Amino acid sequence: MSESPLPEALASAHRWARAQPWLGRFTLMNRLLLAMAFIPTGLVKATGQRFTSLPVENPVGFFFEAMVRTGPYWHFIGLVQIAAAVCLLVPATATLGAVLFLPVILSIFLITWGVGFQGTVWVTGGMLLAVVYLVCWDGDRIWRAGAQLWGRRAGPGLLEGAHIVEKMGWSSGGAVGVALLMITRGFVPRSLTGPLLVVGAGAFVMVLVGWLLGARGRRPRRGA
Repeated sequence: MSESPLPEALASAHRWARAQPWLGRFTLMNRLLLAMAFIPTGLVKATGQRFTSLPVENPVGFFFEAMVRTGPYWHFIGLVQIAAAVCLLVPATATLGAVLFLPVILSIFLITWGVGFQGTVWVTGGMLLAVVYLVCWDGDRIWRAGAQLWGRRAGPGLLEGAHIVEKMGWSSGGAVGVALLMITRGFVPRSLTGPLLVVGAGAFVMVLVGWLLGARGRRPRRGA
């Protein structure tokens, strides 16, 4: 068995938990219950059915009516729930199932809390805790996968070897673009639109000049 990639303080606790037979059965129970809860509800969404019969005058009914009318998005939510549930039922993909489940159940919990689903929020809160437990149960695998992805480089960076002027142009141009979009939402005063456009034009020029300087520097010199 390979050494745990977790920090030692966590690795010792994780090894102890994994060695407890009753926790193993508790883990299996959580996987089964979550899959049992999400497969039927996911099928409702995937097949385009309404989730509740509450009228639209009710806040909860209004919310679900709006969701079902999104069409493809409603189907997509159901398919993701079914996929996560099936992954939990297969030992080889149970870790993936827990990772898929986490953002789904977190969003559901926040929805039930925010819209006011009364007692349902306690059910979704319990499901959220169950998924967090499953993520911790497979924490060594998730940690190892994250470390591999974090440390792996797919290839040279987009601006690797570029001239410093070009890099400055891209950086300033990106900052200007964000600032201009923030003006449309009122986070930046509209009076700065003109100066930002000037800076943006300068950034565009810097990108072109930097690219030409970089291309010139990479050009092989002819022998004497």
